[in-house]
Amino acid sequence: MMIIHILAGGPEDLLPDLTEYIEEDAIWVGVDRGVFHLISRNITPAIAFGDFDSVTKAELAVIEDKVIKLKKFIPEKDETDMELALNWALKQQPEKILLFGATGGRLDHLLANVQLLIHPLNAKTETEIFLIDRYNIAFLKGPGTHTLRKMKDKKYISFVPLTLDVFGITLDGFKYPLKNRHISLGSTLCISNELISDYGTFSFSEGILLVIRSHD
Repeated sequence: MMIIHILAGGPEDLLPDLTEYIEEDAIWVGVDRGVFHLISRNITPAIAFGDFDSVTKAELAVIEDKVIKLKKFIPEKDETDMELALNWALKQQPEKILLFGATGGRLDHLLANVQLLIHPLNAKTETEIFLIDRYNIAFLKGPGTHTLRKMKDKKYISFVPLTLDVFGITLDGFKYPLKNRHISLGSTLCISNELISDYGTFSFSEGILLVIRSHD
């Protein structure tokens, strides 16, 4: 099973413990200042992307010395550094892509990174993308029935419509269940729910949901 981990340059205090994600078959990818964060943790990325306008000359020298495949771009480009890295990762056809360092800091970057999660749905691939920081795990789901297991450290579960409408949403095994409800963009009906047993299911017939698992 191929897993690709992408570390962007978001605030370090929001990063989870990356040692928990070090796996034998995992491929690490650095994005802009995230490349230096990886090297500082003795993780050498297989490939790195960025215009590197957020690192010092000394830090860039370290990056250039440590990373064999370094994709440098000018700041004036059509895609963000994260999108360039994600597009590369999707071409490798991994089972999962984990995005770190993609929250906090600039709000426009956060919103852009959340919207990047839609790429596999648009491309109709089976690759799953998870956006992870110290407090949250976020991912997108399309129509169907999906299972969630209880996580002790992230008991709150929110469902946020990412399309104008989400139809037929049903929540089973939750503290606040729903049956065949319609929610619209801007609704807070499905914010901060909890599982009441080890597993629960959510299903819907049309739309896209952003699923966020959090702890305070």
